Amino acid sequence: MASTKTPVILITGASQGIGAAIAKVFAKELHRVRLALVARNARNLATVARACTKLGATVEVFTCDVADEIAVEALEGAVTTRFGAVDVLVNNAGVFAAAPFVQTSVAEFDRIVATNLRSAFLMTRAFVPMMVRQRHGDVFFMSSIAGLDAYPNSAAYCAAKFGVTGLAKVLRAETKDHGVRVCCVHPGATWSPSWSGSGVAEERIMPAADVARAFFDIYRLGRNTVVEEIVLRPQPGDL
Repeated sequence: MASTKTPVILITGASQGIGAAIAKVFAKELHRVRLALVARNARNLATVARACTKLGATVEVFTCDVADEIAVEALEGAVTTRFGAVDVLVNNAGVFAAAPFVQTSVAEFDRIVATNLRSAFLMTRAFVPMMVRQRHGDVFFMSSIAGLDAYPNSAAYCAAKFGVTGLAKVLRAETKDHGVRVCCVHPGATWSPSWSGSGVAEERIMPAADVARAFFDIYRLGRNTVVEEIVLRPQPGDL
């Protein structure tokens, strides 16, 4: 099983959706787990933190734009001062916006790539060196089925998520002999408030809690086992 010490779990994009669900499942299932919750929305982060604290976790919130290099450097110092080394890094921060290829502005392309891909690179570069030195750690990358197959009206998002998938593969190749497990997660449609009004019935979409549970179950595997990639889709399979 994973280390018996109380681990430090750092989750980006933790203020809502899958990120919040991941925080809650770790808080519920790992006794006295220590959570570093990161996002830009301080109010939502505080709400998630309260829920996790009630479940028994020790929680600290860090308001940060994880696509900003200077901000991530400051975050690394703040998290290390508060908790010491991070045991599990969950690169979950992301954003989606749809537009036809030729109607996607350069600014919008850069925003989506920065939030989904640049953030994962910066966070991993900041926190993985300590894992390598300690020869122990887990890194999760939140990709998407859009990081495996192309979808119309998603040029920036697909480019970013394909990049996340590649980034995870490279990190796995470089750290597999140093005690660091790397997993890239490819969810399909997962329920969030953004689906409200879409016309798609909620029962056709995966609940965030199910996706979050996959993260936890993968983490709990023995250290000699790594899930390099996992694809999660709604049962109908078309979203």
